[in-house]
Amino acid sequence: MKLKALISEGEDGWLVVQCPSIPGCISQGKNKQEALDNIKEAIEGCLEVMEERIEATGGKQMMEVVI
Repeated sequence: MKLKALISEGEDGWLVVQCPSIPGCISQGKNKQEALDNIKEAIEGCLEVMEERIEATGGKQMMEVVI
C-alpha cells in the first residue's frame, strides 16, 4: 500500500508529518528519515484501530481490497 505523506517544519524545529488520507494520523521526527519511519508506525496504528472499531460493530464482514 502506498500513501502520501506531507512533511512540514514544526515550530520547535522538528519535522511534522501527516497522512492526509487518514484523518488525525500525524507524527514527527528530528530529520526526514525519522519522520517517515515514525509516520509509518502511526499509519499502522491508525489502521489497526480502525479495523478494531469495524470488528466491534458486529454483523459485518471485513474484506481486503488491493489497490
